[in-house]
Amino acid sequence: MQVELAIKSKNIITTSEIIDGMILISDGRIADIVSTTSYDQIPESSLLDFPIEDVGDNIVMPGIIDPHVHINEPGRTDWEGFDTATRSAAAGGITTLVDMPLNSTPVTTTKKNLALKVEAAKNSAHVNCGFWGGVIPGNGKELDALLDAGALGLKAFLTDSGISDFPASGEKELRAALKILKKHNKPLLVHCELSSGNKGQKQLQENPQSHAAWMHSRPHSWEHDAIELMIKLCRETGGHVHIVHLSSAESVSQIRKAKSEGLPLTVETAPHYLFFDADSIPDGDTRYKCAPPIRTKENRENLWDALREGVIDFIATDHSPAPPNMKEIESGNLLTAWGGIAGLQFSLPVTWTGALERNFSVTDISKWMCDHPAKFLKMDAHKGKIAKGYDADLCIWMPAGKFIVDEESIQHRHKITPYLNNELYGVVKQTHLHGMKIYDEGKFLNLNEGKLILDKQHV
Repeated sequence: MQVELAIKSKNIITTSEIIDGMILISDGRIADIVSTTSYDQIPESSLLDFPIEDVGDNIVMPGIIDPHVHINEPGRTDWEGFDTATRSAAAGGITTLVDMPLNSTPVTTTKKNLALKVEAAKNSAHVNCGFWGGVIPGNGKELDALLDAGALGLKAFLTDSGISDFPASGEKELRAALKILKKHNKPLLVHCELSSGNKGQKQLQENPQSHAAWMHSRPHSWEHDAIELMIKLCRETGGHVHIVHLSSAESVSQIRKAKSEGLPLTVETAPHYLFFDADSIPDGDTRYKCAPPIRTKENRENLWDALREGVIDFIATDHSPAPPNMKEIESGNLLTAWGGIAGLQFSLPVTWTGALERNFSVTDISKWMCDHPAKFLKMDAHKGKIAKGYDADLCIWMPAGKFIVDEESIQHRHKITPYLNNELYGVVKQTHLHGMKIYDEGKFLNLNEGKLILDKQHV
């Protein structure tokens, strides 16, 4: 065994326990894990050959995996871009992410457009990046080729996406897509809102700065009806349906029932739904606008309960940035502002701060942000765990450390985020990508080392 580096910590999250020991790294992978009581098992010659990085009491966890990120390149790099998005990911302990098929221009709905996306990511990916394709009306004949070219699955909207070249799909398109995806053994990710008229929309027209009106304009029933449709199609086709950014806890019971049937159904929620609540959001502050909306305190607590139970499988950011003028920061107009929250860099501390208040553990964080996303992406044979033979993608962080989010620290292209000025627990100290340190206490090292993940070519 030719060990190149060892990382020593009193708190290494392994598959079965938290140990005091060392992770031995060789050729970008974990060669072995040894506890302090087993150091004598390392050949004496090896001990002389490699450096040891002692991180003390800091937690060593698998690198975070975020399957839901809007990078917006090519075509809308004034919104974000691979360079800034993956820098912010690295600063947040994220080592692998998957980019959504919108809001780039062109959208990733054909094999040709996927190639453009991959080209844009070359030499700008500071962490590993995979890519989702998209389902829209009229691109059904493109889906096989798009999946064969390496898209990890497909994303669809049941309501207006906000982007004219990525329109909503109906039951017919979704049924056909699920049949194709089942053949490829890949998931259909669905933005689950089925829009219908309601009093809240009139309220929002009359008072466009009211967050309560924004919330009421997209009620629980929109999510419930959309999820009901997707459960029906999941049952009918046997295709894997994944519900993105669950906001409404009222849908938990139907999800629980569907899972009890053994249906191939998975669910994510986002940090902002677990951290904020509608009762505390100031009117006119468009930084909090997202779809589905942030809901009440009671709803938030019920989402945490669903995570505890395992009905919600994992947490993903839905990082969706936009320039200040599109967020209508000055006018505070929630009717016309872009709906999306930028928070990629802060997903770990935001989630941990909320988890601490509810007596969850660091192993819960590892499960929700590393292990379960890896399983969802079918990367769990080599990512999402600290185990022998797994990729040496690591997040080293200090759970007791706290900081206040300020503009200077934000690596996203724009400094617009509702997390600004919030005090958070959980300081990311280092990020290691296939055995290489890429982030170290505010400094970026070894940039452009992220690999592009195309289907079976998992890194």
